[in-house]
Amino acid sequence: MIGAWTNHLWQSTLFAVAAGLLTAVFRKNRAKVRYWLWLSASLKFLIPLSLLMSLGSHLERVPAVKKIATQAVSFGMVQITQPFPDRWSLAPPTPGTTHWVPLAILGGWACGFVAVALIRLRGWLRIRAAVCSSTLLKLPIGIEVRSSPGLLEPGVVGLWRPILLLPAGIVERLAPRQLEAVLAHELCHVRRRDNLSAALHMIVEALFWFHPLVWWIGARLMEERERACDEEVLLLGGEPQVYAEAILNVCKYYLESPLVCVSGITGADLKKRIAAIMAQHIVQNLSFTKKLLLAFGGIAAVFAPITIGLVNAPVSRAQATVGHPQFEVASVKPSNSADRRPHFGLTPGQFTAANATVKMLIRWAYDIKLFQISGGPGWVDSDLFDIAAKPEGSNMDQVAPMLQSLLAERFQLVIRRDTKELPVYALVVAKNGPKFKESNESDPNIIDLGGRESPPGAPRRPAVRKIRRGLLVAQETTMTTFALDLSEFLGRTVVDKTGLTAKYDLKLEWQPDENQVAMFQAMRVPEGYGAPAPDPMGPSLFAALQEQLGLKLEPEKGPVEMFVIERVEKPSAN
Repeated sequence: MIGAWTNHLWQSTLFAVAAGLLTAVFRKNRAKVRYWLWLSASLKFLIPLSLLMSLGSHLERVPAVKKIATQAVSFGMVQITQPFPDRWSLAPPTPGTTHWVPLAILGGWACGFVAVALIRLRGWLRIRAAVCSSTLLKLPIGIEVRSSPGLLEPGVVGLWRPILLLPAGIVERLAPRQLEAVLAHELCHVRRRDNLSAALHMIVEALFWFHPLVWWIGARLMEERERACDEEVLLLGGEPQVYAEAILNVCKYYLESPLVCVSGITGADLKKRIAAIMAQHIVQNLSFTKKLLLAFGGIAAVFAPITIGLVNAPVSRAQATVGHPQFEVASVKPSNSADRRPHFGLTPGQFTAANATVKMLIRWAYDIKLFQISGGPGWVDSDLFDIAAKPEGSNMDQVAPMLQSLLAERFQLVIRRDTKELPVYALVVAKNGPKFKESNESDPNIIDLGGRESPPGAPRRPAVRKIRRGLLVAQETTMTTFALDLSEFLGRTVVDKTGLTAKYDLKLEWQPDENQVAMFQAMRVPEGYGAPAPDPMGPSLFAALQEQLGLKLEPEKGPVEMFVIERVEKPSAN
């Protein structure tokens, strides 16, 4: 989080430096051009480039086929290992430590924010008191004019319904032509909506009070705002000497407004303003080259991060495209079976899925875990479907991409990939080392397809595993595959950091917690289905790992790929 904010501050700083360089290029042009450049630099603090990049990552792209690795599991194993529903929370929280540095930074920022907000509130209360004590003046200038007792300078109050607030006695202190010049200046502020832009910068100052560049930009905004109004008054036919005398008299008799968002007539470097007014510098209109430069800069500032997000967006649209393998024949219909246990079958020339939710199908098609899938309506993990399909040709390795095409065509599925920094578990070897041995071809089977212990003398079956309530048995499995199996139960990514690279025979028994029990109940799996009931006094999954296998899980954070369902529809009957 701190790193993201640091990057945003660096981006905003560089943006402000670029704006400063452009103002130097346009120093001989109208002040309003430089004003808008500084205002864009101020608003950049409120718009992180990551937001625009995120917008680009959401735009439609031509999808590519996701290459699915061939699973080193026999076809019969698919009938044993069932997908698990996404109906449990994350694993029990682990004891954490208090991070005092981020808390101290947040506390310091909050104190500064409150201090700036209170200063602005005090100024607003002064303005509000002046408005409440004012009386209406009838001046035909197009906006409401009020006379207020006090020594505040003339100023425009309000963001949406501007009111010109004049100090009492100003008519006697200024000559008629000087008063006309002052009114012309204030009307320029109204037409330009200077109060609104000043209020936006005040928000930037309150949020980023610690950044000196923000306050420097505020001074530049004030300077260019007043110069822009000066130029406009002179262009409208105002006499330089009369206008300069009017400004000096206002500064002589009245105090500057306590709020930047109350546009007055004083402000900026008064000496430079008077010198510029009296010199009657002829400002230049923008040439075609400078207009092109401004247009290019504006387009680049907005569309460059969007383009970056679009280019770097992961291609994860589940859309059928030319060349994407598809089933030769496929039947999809709602499930009417009384046995609501999900079942996936994959044999040469046939793929079947019974009582499968859309999330289960996505899990199978993209070889991911259910906790990596988010979004979509409620029926995606409640409504059950039956699928019978015949793969095109004889290449069974392409079944997963074919299922992706089926989801896109029949369910109108559109998904987006996103990588997030989330809590994960690292699977490591415990202090006393592993309590299991490498697989050997001469060893007997520890599991068969029926879920029973293998009879003596049966041929050894490679890469087979059984997952049931409180039981995980794996034959000739790798630590990477074992970590993926643990992820199912924990609802959190488990990363293999054991350093063990061989294949092993593993057996793990534990007492499931409430979340895991609810998971099996949601699957309608009977209490003793495929495995004996776990010991009610047995160890937890964390304790069983260490006691039975000599492994342990350590909490940490890491990148986790998430699949977000952006669109899905129920399939039509076929």
